Amino acid sequence: MRKCNTERIDAVIQQFMRINGIETPYNQYRLIEAWPEVMGPIVERHTANIFIKNQTLHVQLTSPAIKQTLMMEHRALARKLNEHVGAQVIEDVQFH
Repeated sequence: MRKCNTERIDAVIQQFMRINGIETPYNQYRLIEAWPEVMGPIVERHTANIFIKNQTLHVQLTSPAIKQTLMMEHRALARKLNEHVGAQVIEDVQFH
């Protein structure tokens, strides 16, 4: 009897994405899409624009009070968002 060389499908997909250079953009997309779920409806309502550049999540907020509160927790928010996605996508969060 011949032994089969098997791999988990998620590992094969991840390897395919990494080889073809789409793993990072996909994880960035997932992190941006996770923002409302992680931050909640109040912060989502005051989020005007969000993008990632140079491993920094840039978030434009329409509420100065929310901006001030979140600025104090920017490193913790980066960790929380990375954990939610399951990958090291960003190093910091900046609010504008």
